[in-house]
Amino acid sequence: MHQSTAKFLKHGILAAALLSISGCAATGFGGGAFNGQSAQIADISGIGNISAANALREARSQFRNNNFGYSAAYYKKYTELAPQNPQGYVGLAASYDRLGRFDLSDRVYAALRRITGETAQYYNNMGYSYMLRGSLQAALVNFRKAAALDPDNLTIANNIQLLSDAAASRV
Repeated sequence: MHQSTAKFLKHGILAAALLSISGCAATGFGGGAFNGQSAQIADISGIGNISAANALREARSQFRNNNFGYSAAYYKKYTELAPQNPQGYVGLAASYDRLGRFDLSDRVYAALRRITGETAQYYNNMGYSYMLRGSLQAALVNFRKAAALDPDNLTIANNIQLLSDAAASRV
């Protein structure tokens, strides 16, 4: 990426990618691991030495291909190699969310918050996590906080609309 991490997070590029990936594969919100499959974090201990750049590249590739067990493993490796770079935490938390491992994603979101603070992107990603869990009220609270910090962000507006559609479908 040629943009700085702060600009990357501020403009919601990663969240937009997560929204498009998550929106396509999920059949509904909540219920743990998607499609009723037991999802596990992959074991990549045999890969040997890997650079931070290669771990991030592989993590993104695995995420794009819906291989969330592998994306989680590679994002985790990336956070170990680049512990102050928020990109790894965003991807790791999203991977854990997609695995239905919300216990782990909560810990990663807490670490992300310590690194970036309470940004619009942090609240947007938390909101999306809660939406995946089926906790629509908690999702709305987080999306509203994100919108208050960045009212012109289309990704946040789209997530609020997605939440509204999900709530309407539950009626």
